[in-house]
Amino acid sequence: MKVAIDVYYQENSAKIVAATFNQWFDPLPEKIIIKYKSPVEEYTPGAFYKRELPCLIEVLKDFNLSKIDVIVIDGYVYLNDEGKPGLGAHLYEYFKGTIPIIGVAKTSFHNNTTHVKEVYRGTSKQPLYVTAIGTDLCQAEQHIRSMDGEHRMPHILKLIDTETKR
Repeated sequence: MKVAIDVYYQENSAKIVAATFNQWFDPLPEKIIIKYKSPVEEYTPGAFYKRELPCLIEVLKDFNLSKIDVIVIDGYVYLNDEGKPGLGAHLYEYFKGTIPIIGVAKTSFHNNTTHVKEVYRGTSKQPLYVTAIGTDLCQAEQHIRSMDGEHRMPHILKLIDTETKR
């Protein structure tokens, strides 16, 4: 089972949405799980993981972790070419390296090309920025490229992004 997670913040609370799916090309999730967390940490520049990591952990509490093949997050595994840990690396560390993490971001970071693959999907001129830990980066790139959807964002990732904002 694969799990994709996104979080949306409003004041001092968060809505966390996770979608499960089995194949990278699945058009729809098998299941959608919605959780809420309040309060949440304040945003700290350069340490976004301190706010988001507890939210990801909250939604993953109800999963049988041994059944998860990979977790896809909205964000980065590494923040720069020196390998500064981002949200994905912290999540991987939290699970003691037992679950591969793929980060998918919509914007690039300065000095972050070594651990990133740009993925162009559909007719979009803007890439997605894919990072990974616990799995090969080129393989992660291919997985995101193969996900269902004609546009820049794979359908399942767009679906959970939209659901977080409802």
